[in-house]
Amino acid sequence: MALRKYFGGLLVVLLLFGVVFSCKKHEQYPIEPVIEFKSIDKISNISNIDDKAFLTITFTDGDGDIGLELDDTLPPFNPSSEYYYNYYITYFEKLNDTFRHVDLPFTFNTRIPFIEEDLAERGVKGEIRVELFINNINSTADSIRFDLQIIDRAHNKSNIITTPSIFVKKAK
Repeated sequence: MALRKYFGGLLVVLLLFGVVFSCKKHEQYPIEPVIEFKSIDKISNISNIDDKAFLTITFTDGDGDIGLELDDTLPPFNPSSEYYYNYYITYFEKLNDTFRHVDLPFTFNTRIPFIEEDLAERGVKGEIRVELFINNINSTADSIRFDLQIIDRAHNKSNIITTPSIFVKKAK
């Protein structure tokens, strides 16, 4: 009988333990995406010239509507729309001690892949890592930086962040 009471009491404790931890609240995030700079890792080529870099940011989004499907190309996500890309990366070069936006013949903007809605319904938190070409051979500038922003499917725009200045080793 004492053993039965012991296991009965243990069962109640285990049930309470399960109820307490199953009610753990998930982190709450604003519905607008929020991004933070994490890192930029340069990649040198075989001539020891800085050629590319991996740029990593972290993000949160309260309703989890981040990312686009490959076939999301109808309005408002059509190629001529401002919402075709959902990760905007603006390139700057340091000229005469001032960073200036430089238009390149290509874009760094990209599309963040779709996050499944059932995985994201309570909000999402994660990292985005992209590979970028960082050595503009038509420029003498040896320092660059980027401004970054993401947009979710509801067209909520994140904050804009700026990377630290990046020294780019060029050919001599």
